[in-house]
Amino acid sequence: MLGFGIKDLIDIFLVAVMLFYCYKVMKQSRSVNIFYGILIFVCFWILISKILEMKLLGSILDQLVNVGAIALIILFQDEIRHFFYTLGTHEKFSRLARLLRSDRKKNTEYRYDHDMIISIVMACTNMSRQKVGALIVLQNDLPLNDIIHTGEELNARISQRLIENIFFKNTPLHDGAMIVSGGKITAAGCILPVSNDMDIPKEFGLRHRAAMGVSKETDALAIVVSEETGSITAAYNNRFKTHVTGEMLEQILMKGRL
Repeated sequence: MLGFGIKDLIDIFLVAVMLFYCYKVMKQSRSVNIFYGILIFVCFWILISKILEMKLLGSILDQLVNVGAIALIILFQDEIRHFFYTLGTHEKFSRLARLLRSDRKKNTEYRYDHDMIISIVMACTNMSRQKVGALIVLQNDLPLNDIIHTGEELNARISQRLIENIFFKNTPLHDGAMIVSGGKITAAGCILPVSNDMDIPKEFGLRHRAAMGVSKETDALAIVVSEETGSITAAYNNRFKTHVTGEMLEQILMKGRL
């Protein structure tokens, strides 16, 4: 019988970390009961096929496991996508990616442009006072071309008046999202992916869910002005911050994240 070595200990530790992370991701997406069911099935399969070595039942379970792997990919495609996105946007990996990108300097320049930030902050605070609903998405490293194509492309200079005019009630583009990238208002009236996360407060409307959706699928920063309360909310990396003041919004925009 082979001895238990450091390699086996590392193997067990890595499996435990993987299971914990899968549990964490599925808990966030309200799929934790499915995770428990899969875990019970895997334990039962190991017991039958590997420990008790029941050939007939084991062969049936083996076939189910082979087919189940494809079924799980289809069933949990959103969670798998979020996993690889989280892995790719981890702070250490994203730093390496930016070092390899030739347009790193360009991204940094427009992201911290002070005039752009002040225009957005002033527009948001004015719309907050007047209770005008707004949804502004600021692109970071990941491109938003697929979202931009759903709206009207503008490529206009960022200004407070233009932002307020876009979101003025009953204007054609006020219902969609405004995309800011490359130091310009790239598009308006864009359609965003909507988050179905049950943890989002019930008082949040469709704009807030859209902001959470785009912040989950991309590294963009989303700013929402509530039409009902006038409250400003910022969303980034599937997290949100409510009751944002003008000073807080300026700091968030300077960092490009929460």
